[in-house]
Amino acid sequence: MKNVIVIVLLWCLALPALAEDDAGRLTVSGTGYATGAPDMATLTLGVTQQEKTAGEALAAASAATLKILEALKAAGIADKDMQTSQLTLNPQWNYRNSSGQDVNEITGYVASNLLNVRIREIGEVGAVLDRVAQSGANEFRGLSFGFAEPQGKEDEARMAAIKDARRKADLMAEAAGVTLARIVSISEAGGQGRPIMMAEARMAADSAVPVASGEVSLQSTVTLVFELGD
Repeated sequence: MKNVIVIVLLWCLALPALAEDDAGRLTVSGTGYATGAPDMATLTLGVTQQEKTAGEALAAASAATLKILEALKAAGIADKDMQTSQLTLNPQWNYRNSSGQDVNEITGYVASNLLNVRIREIGEVGAVLDRVAQSGANEFRGLSFGFAEPQGKEDEARMAAIKDARRKADLMAEAAGVTLARIVSISEAGGQGRPIMMAEARMAADSAVPVASGEVSLQSTVTLVFELGD
């Protein structure tokens, strides 16, 4: 029991010191962006086929997928830039009422095969879309733009975030009448790309499918903790 009392007393004595330490610090977050024209696009596309039996549906989807892969290779897409992202086979149900009873019966099967495709020539996006559509693709799930080598833009966004945090810290310290000492810690919350519309979006030339690539912006958020001076 005496040991417990001693521990509690020591903890109570430490509280003012902890509070004083927190009061002598300033925590500020900053956000930075780095924008640029993308040099890579990622397509999610594929095929869906419906047949009477599961085997027939899967075979039809597989045959259609092979045609799409051949079309992509003919368009100059490398094997490493094509990857199956989803393969599904599901029954097609028919719900009806027969003689006062609900009847559920399978009328067929639906097979789907989706691919993620990286296109490293932005100007070819529209042409690739047109080519795979003509080869039998009937599923288009998404199109995104980015950088093949994003490290340089990520570092640019980090630098902008640190400058933004430092600017805020200087402003707050001046307004509060205190001075900033050393930086105690720096942490990053992470970054992500997001599309930004351009005033004049570039279109894929000579293509049946016009595509606007716009700009991509990478974001970084950084938190700085400063010690306050005397």
